[in-house]
Amino acid sequence: MPPAGTTIRIRVRMSARAIDEPHRVSSQLELLFDLTFVVAVAAVTAQFAHDIAGGHGLAGLVPFLQVFFAIWWAWMNFTWFASSYDTDDVAYRLLTMVQMAGVLVLAAGVPAAASHSAYGVITLGYLVMRVGLVAQWLRAGLEDPARRRTAFRYAGGIAFLQLGWLSRLVLVETGVLPASFGLPFFVCLAALELAVPWWAERARATNWHPYHIAERYGLFTIILLGESVLAASRGVGRALEADAVGGPFVVIAVAGLILLFALWWLYFLGPAGDGLSDRRHRSYLWGYGHYGIFAALAALGAGLEVTVEKSGHGVAASPALGYAVAVPVGVCLALLWAVHVIVVAEPIMYPAAVLGCVVIVLSLPLATPWIGVAGMVAAIAAVCVLLVAVTIWTAAAGSRTGARRHDHVTDDELT
Repeated sequence: MPPAGTTIRIRVRMSARAIDEPHRVSSQLELLFDLTFVVAVAAVTAQFAHDIAGGHGLAGLVPFLQVFFAIWWAWMNFTWFASSYDTDDVAYRLLTMVQMAGVLVLAAGVPAAASHSAYGVITLGYLVMRVGLVAQWLRAGLEDPARRRTAFRYAGGIAFLQLGWLSRLVLVETGVLPASFGLPFFVCLAALELAVPWWAERARATNWHPYHIAERYGLFTIILLGESVLAASRGVGRALEADAVGGPFVVIAVAGLILLFALWWLYFLGPAGDGLSDRRHRSYLWGYGHYGIFAALAALGAGLEVTVEKSGHGVAASPALGYAVAVPVGVCLALLWAVHVIVVAEPIMYPAAVLGCVVIVLSLPLATPWIGVAGMVAAIAAVCVLLVAVTIWTAAAGSRTGARRHDHVTDDELT
């Protein structure tokens, strides 16, 4: 017998959840689901770090972005569906498990995709994930008559595109199409994937919960920051094994941690839940813009891993390694501001401050012949800390000004 007060949901009719449901937070199943993405992100980050360490960072960038798109898009689709239709019954849990299995298969195929451009295992994992999601949308369409057309559009669009991904795999792998067609084919299919929600929701919008979505994105951001910490720790371990510990090693390790902490601080400065609640029509730009943020954070982990590992091997004079840290940070800062202003009426981060920091960050690798990679990473961390301080100070100053204006108006009303 289950403990007193425990409810086992065998079968719950799938209907749209309320958009103002109180105390809506991530479920235990969603947190377990996220753990499979920890494995996938770790795999793609480790492979990209390997490419950077071998001097093939640019060559490895496109495969990294392609694989990360599959990871991010699968997480996105599950997250928004769960926000609208999470029933937490037996069928829902089992179909979620199917999607989790697909993520693990995808993660297993990362090395082959990056090193040999063999996307067979990744395509299989992606297919498994999408089968589970299509089944969820079909169930939603059958059990929620009000949004049946929307749900069936989702299911049909996703299923049709799986045929496209399989066709791409077969045509490129068998040589029917030249390998050079692989990337344009991918871009077209990815664009169609991004268009499916827009097309489906035109029939009738789903009832996603703004605060639940904001929390889910925040949790995935923390996962990526944690992956960066893990990646940096791998670099620390290899540096210790090679007995390459010195001043630059300590500086990069400490500065990397400070840098990640500053980026975490900046991400959670903006009230995304309130903004999404007030501006639901901008959710597409806000949600899609996070691809760049998430990919940049994952790439930053790879860059930090290599810079820590190589800190004692005489690479200080080369700016190339510095860009592995500077470019992800610059992209992340710019997109943090961009997605923030999309949904917030009064932005906390000022564009001039963000632009100035981005320009400085992207210019710092040019100074590595004089300050070394360690000095460059420390300077990037200092710039991000400065942006956090300026943002907090200006926000506090604005609050004090607003409070004084409110008090002045109140005094006038009393008189």
